[in-house]
Formats: sequence, C-alpha cells, structure tokens
Amino acid sequence: MMKAIRLHEHGGPEVLRYEEVPVPELKPGEVLVRVHAVGINPPDWYLRDGMANLPPETRPKFDLPVIPGTDVSGVVEAIAANVDGFSVGDEVFGLLRFPSFDASAYAEYVAAPAFDLARKPPNIDHVHAAGAPMAGLTAWQFLIELGHDHPSPFQAARHHPVALDAGKTVLVNGAAGGVGHFAVQLAKWKGARVIAVASGTHESFLHKLGVDEFLDYTRSRPEETVRDVDLVVDTAGTRESSRLLRTLKRGGALFPVFLGKYDSEEIARRGVTVSGTQVRPNGPQLAELGQLLDASTVRVAIDSTFPLAEARAAHERAARGHIQGKIVLTVA
Repeated sequence: MMKAIRLHEHGGPEVLRYEEVPVPELKPGEVLVRVHAVGINPPDWYLRDGMANLPPETRPKFDLPVIPGTDVSGVVEAIAANVDGFSVGDEVFGLLRFPSFDASAYAEYVAAPAFDLARKPPNIDHVHAAGAPMAGLTAWQFLIELGHDHPSPFQAARHHPVALDAGKTVLVNGAAGGVGHFAVQLAKWKGARVIAVASGTHESFLHKLGVDEFLDYTRSRPEETVRDVDLVVDTAGTRESSRLLRTLKRGGALFPVFLGKYDSEEIARRGVTVSGTQVRPNGPQLAELGQLLDASTVRVAIDSTFPLAEARAAHERAARGHIQGKIVLTVA
C-alpha cells in the first residue's frame, strides 16, 4: 500500500483527500517510480473542478475516484521485462500520459511509460526536476520542436514553431509563470530579444532570467506600447488575448497556450498567424531540456513547496495566482 491524493468528487481544494491505496502494478513498457516530488500544473485543478472550463468535446474521459497529477521526479524501483534504457536506482523525471488523466502522480509510487521519462539532470534536485516536465515541454514544443504527430483538439492545422535567432523579437505574456519563465529562457537561448509582460512584483526575477525589456501590465498595456514583434507567446490565457495581435509585425505569429477566441478576419487583415498545440510526453525532448537544466542554461524557479499530504494548501496557493515559476509537492 502507499499514500496518495484522490478525488472522489469535484469541487474546490477541499475535495483533495490524502489516503491509502494499492501500489500500482506494472504493465509492459512501464517503470515503477518511487516519487520524490510532484509538479503541480493547471490541468490538475481542471480535473479537480470537473473540466468545467473546457468544451465538452475536448474533455478527457476519466472515472472517480482518481489520483491527479502528471509531473514527477523520483527513483526507479522496478522495471517491466521489456523496458530498455533504465535500471533500478536511476533518478528520472517525466510528464506522464498527458492528455489523459491516468498518470496518478500525486502518490508515493507511479507506474510510468518508459517513453515519458528521462534521466534527472544530476545537478538539480528532485523538487526542481519535478517542476520542469509539463511547463518545460510546453515551451519546447511551442517554440523549439513539436516532436509529435498528435493533432491538437483546438485547431486543425499542425503547429509549426517560429525559427528564433538574434534577429527575432519575442513577447512573452505571463512571463513569470510556469510555461512563461521557460519560454523566456528558451527564446534567450536561441538568441532572440525578449520582452516580458508580468506584474511589477516579478520585474527583478525576470531580469535575472535575462529579459531585454520588462512591461508591468498593471501600469501599461503591451498592445499600446509594443509594435513589430515577430512572436507573441501568450501563457496568461485571458479573454483579451486577441488584443496582443496589435503588437505583431506582418508575418508575425501569436502562440496562445490556453484557449482563446480570435477574429479570423482581423488575423487575415494583419497578415499574422495564430497557432497552438497540446503538449505531449516526450522523454527524448525532456532529455535535451535536461542538458540545459544541468548546465544552468535554463533553470526551474520554485514558487513554493508543500508536502504531499498538504495538496489542498498547494491548490489554494495556485488559486491565489501571481505564481513565480512552479508549485511542487514533496514526497517523504
């Protein structure tokens, strides 16, 4: 048996229950991971809320009770007979099974598809490694390489990242959050000029990540002050996302991480592109990102940590917003 967080009903953070459940059994292609840390992501509270924010046709199927969570860092405890590339005792991290809700990461042990895992970078701890998979792979698949052929439920066309270099300017809206702070760092790694949009409390943090210009959205709107941007990465997901189209040059692109409504006539008139994708697990990509993490070229900012038993408090922290980096659960 093991300890885990389960949902027996939908609702606020108070429906997260800490209880005893069986350790998962391995199936072919899986690795049993003794979890040391769990990264918290927006889909965790979407699941808790019953997916009320998603169109019915895009909602994954699941049954209650369910263990939430997709991002883990831990140590390999056992391996199915047909798995190559991992050994018992390896430190690993990964985004598991997304976009299904079968990962069951808020637990002491998880059964993880081997493809979803990569070796944890030796120079970072489990807390920081657990904060990387979903947010880091989202930024990677939006900006660097899609890396999969799964169609997005939100658009028919295949997403194509914009080639970034020293001649490009990238505006990141919601730059201090999980995906945002990875997008900032990956764009800088590729040599682009980066404009970060966040509240003023994050200005020092974002300058330390290397941004070239900071805009406090509580003082000025980016669409009123910024022009001729090559790419906008909007991680904030507000209903006013379409206003960011005004910052783009002709031929530019807006990549919204969350659902939004955009006027096709305005997009055509401005000569720009709006494109997104849905992040998917990818161990090889995570290994590439891991090399950047190991060298401190990219780093994971930790907003706060909570013991697994206090998952409710972690979700309450997330609900207050203005998160700087990632919230992580620690597993004793």
